[in-house]
Amino acid sequence: MANFSPSSFCSSSCITAFIILQLLWSCRLFANGCYTSIISFGDSLADTGNLKMLSAYKPDQESLHFFLPPYGESFFHVPTGRCSNGRLVIDFIAESIGLPLVAPFVGGNRNRLMEFRRGVNYAVVGATALDSSFHAARGVPNPLTNSSLRVQLGWFKQSWPSICAKVQDCDQLIRHSLILMGEIGGNDYNHALLAGKSIDEIETYVPLVVKAIISTVKELIKLGAKTILIPGNLPIGCSAAYLTLYHDSDKAEYDNSTGCLIWLNKLSEYHNQLLQKELYQLRELHRDANIIYGDYYNAAMQFFRYPDKYGFTNGALKACCGGGGPFNYNLSVHCGDPSSNLCAHPDTYVNWDGLHLTQAAYKIIYKSLFQGSYTVPQFNSICPTSMLRPIKELSSAI
Repeated sequence: MANFSPSSFCSSSCITAFIILQLLWSCRLFANGCYTSIISFGDSLADTGNLKMLSAYKPDQESLHFFLPPYGESFFHVPTGRCSNGRLVIDFIAESIGLPLVAPFVGGNRNRLMEFRRGVNYAVVGATALDSSFHAARGVPNPLTNSSLRVQLGWFKQSWPSICAKVQDCDQLIRHSLILMGEIGGNDYNHALLAGKSIDEIETYVPLVVKAIISTVKELIKLGAKTILIPGNLPIGCSAAYLTLYHDSDKAEYDNSTGCLIWLNKLSEYHNQLLQKELYQLRELHRDANIIYGDYYNAAMQFFRYPDKYGFTNGALKACCGGGGPFNYNLSVHCGDPSSNLCAHPDTYVNWDGLHLTQAAYKIIYKSLFQGSYTVPQFNSICPTSMLRPIKELSSAI
């Protein structure tokens, strides 16, 4: 063994100080919350800029309007690739546990590896749980991306060794990470519905979609994940896009208490019920892991049923930004198009652009899950509310 000398190595007191600094750094990471990192997969409900980076090479892509004002206007003041006027649920989570807003994976390089150690996002706007080939074989194209859940998992596996640097670091980092599995699966139904597929056919996709999600969760657990949050689908029958598309439906097809389409919400409920059943079985097999179901559906139904109670004085169904019509949604005039119109006070609206929600709505979903009772098991039984930081006001900027 080589001899240590003062001339070539730090003194023992210096080494001790270095170790203390390392311990203090580790403690600071945990003191900021319950997790040292966030790893995210999913679609437009979670994407913080991946499709924006992917689309930089395809300027004619249909998604271009997502990257134009007024997207991002209420918090970032510039479009960031998020499909909202401001923050998403994932942003509120990061703020609350004292972590930076989660960086998109696409476009990252070695200079961002340290940033990725504290959070990396593989979610892509338009992504599906099932591969694009599944939908293409059924005549349903994906105009936005082929970055399905399997593709995102592939990105993770390929990049993770570089992000965590060492084998022991990888084990520790994934063990102490909060993994967000979506929302994912909604686009498997959205793309098919917009392509004109029947509800009977789309219902046959549900077990396959859930299987794809569960398979990915299993793979992450195998890789060492200990805390995974898997959200269910939102009530799509309350979407301004579908309320516009099926505007001439029989009045009996609408829920009198919300104005939402019953049959579309039943599709979401079917997905969520099957997902919860599979997650229950997964918990039985992996008792050492925290496998959490996020009830996006009922968290959202709070403000669809009682919009005024939550400050949505302009109602829950009409889009803030869109191309006109009874729900301010037009398939031919997207939010961001020069001829689209914009509401004056987005925080008084639930719906942002017809398919996505406003920052104010996402904040309520966040609080319902992470500070309330809309997860199974309850998130605050795993990470106490006292460990969470207050989040910035909706009108704030970073």
